[in-house]
Amino acid sequence: MTSMPRIPLDGLGSVTTAADLRASLAPASAAAPGRTVRLPHNKRREAQGPAEPARVDPAVWAKVKEHPCYSEQAHHHFARMHVAVAPGCNIQCNYCNRKYDCANESRPGVVSDRLTPEQAVEKVRQVAARLPQLSVVGIAGPGDALHNAPRTLRTFELIRAELPDLTLCLSTNGLALPDHVDALKALDVHHVTITLNALDPEIGAEIYPWIAHDHRRWHGVEAARILLERQMEGLERAVAAGILVKVNSVMIPGINDAHLKDVNRVVREKGAFLHNVMPLISDPAHGTHFGLTGQPGPTPVELHALRESLGNDARLMRHCRQCRADAVGMLGQDSCGDGAGEDATPATVDADARAAYRAVVEDSRAEQVAEAARADALAGSVAPADDRRLVAVCSRGGGRVNLHFGKATEFHVYEVGAAGVRFVGIRRADNYCLGGYGDAERMTTILSVLEGIDAVLCVKVGTGPRRRLEQAGIAVHETTAHDLIETTVAQWYAGAVPAAPAARRA
Repeated sequence: MTSMPRIPLDGLGSVTTAADLRASLAPASAAAPGRTVRLPHNKRREAQGPAEPARVDPAVWAKVKEHPCYSEQAHHHFARMHVAVAPGCNIQCNYCNRKYDCANESRPGVVSDRLTPEQAVEKVRQVAARLPQLSVVGIAGPGDALHNAPRTLRTFELIRAELPDLTLCLSTNGLALPDHVDALKALDVHHVTITLNALDPEIGAEIYPWIAHDHRRWHGVEAARILLERQMEGLERAVAAGILVKVNSVMIPGINDAHLKDVNRVVREKGAFLHNVMPLISDPAHGTHFGLTGQPGPTPVELHALRESLGNDARLMRHCRQCRADAVGMLGQDSCGDGAGEDATPATVDADARAAYRAVVEDSRAEQVAEAARADALAGSVAPADDRRLVAVCSRGGGRVNLHFGKATEFHVYEVGAAGVRFVGIRRADNYCLGGYGDAERMTTILSVLEGIDAVLCVKVGTGPRRRLEQAGIAVHETTAHDLIETTVAQWYAGAVPAAPAARRA
């Protein structure tokens, strides 16, 4: 079997020419030019259209195929960066506490430095010169991108002029979106994310203490009503303008969790391309209202159950990492403050090398599609009726099982059964291994994160954590083949299927 290119971010600093890149990557097999891309069943949710559920509309595919947030497949190959040019915000959320000089928290609203538009474009140039994978530049704060519209639009204008191959996107609470859709379309911004947590103003009032709109501050239910109306208007206008809209919703147990089914139904009816249901982050150390008042976030099992309840056609984003507002790199492999410093040498972006990387990825995708289809067939051929199992995979990227259990800070969760192999989400936890020894307390937390999981797939796992996993009823499978995740999951399942699903902890 041929091998997809595995390219760590820190291994690309020496790339100098397109020829060097092509020589170092050895593409797998070329896809037929002009062919409509067929997705294996586990990829269909990310880009299916109502008329052709098994196919991707070519115009839509062109917009999402290199966007790591809009395509689960793309996030294995492409990097994004956020530029922190939007410090101010026009609403207060009970789950948010913006910080402008923080390097040790990984959550939305946090940055190490605020940038001017000119500083932002220089930073983008520096990163693009090093990382051929960089495909997307977004503005996601640390405040609201469109509350700071002049800075946001100026940043996009500069980037569009200098690096026209980059995709531009932004994240907004939606309050100011109706006023700026035309300007975004004029700059070829094809991706907008709206954070929308409720349709009912009474529920919204429990999430938003106040908003600033029309030259005054509004509170309570009236504030939530205005915000909701503006969010809906912005969503409708953006969709009408041909912009792909992703809706983010924070799952807050006891407040909006039962309501998010209605949110999903309405935003889909209004044309949202993706819905991203995210867990509340409520660590008291972050200083948010919810964190300080003890509002819990959902467990992984609760989050999975809600997502599954939305149905097979819900078109959900399941690979979100809830990134910082200055994140740089592949999803799950962030750095911040990366790029140009005050003394940085002006960078030259090699357009040929960037084009060569895209070509290599396109070649590799043909293999991934074929391998995933074979994995679906294998799993389906051995699965008993109604049997479904959840598998947690340790991966450092590239869509492969290629990481030691002790080094994993997140687990890629797949469901396998009669319908094949399907990606269902990411579960995050601190890594167990700390420079040669394991942390028992962290292992306890990891086991809680892995609640409901039937098996863990990794390159290697130590005796201690293996014993605790197996005591918890979780099978362990080691492999050094570095095969694609779908292939490895299907092969494990084919060997495990005669056994009953593992017993659960009480």
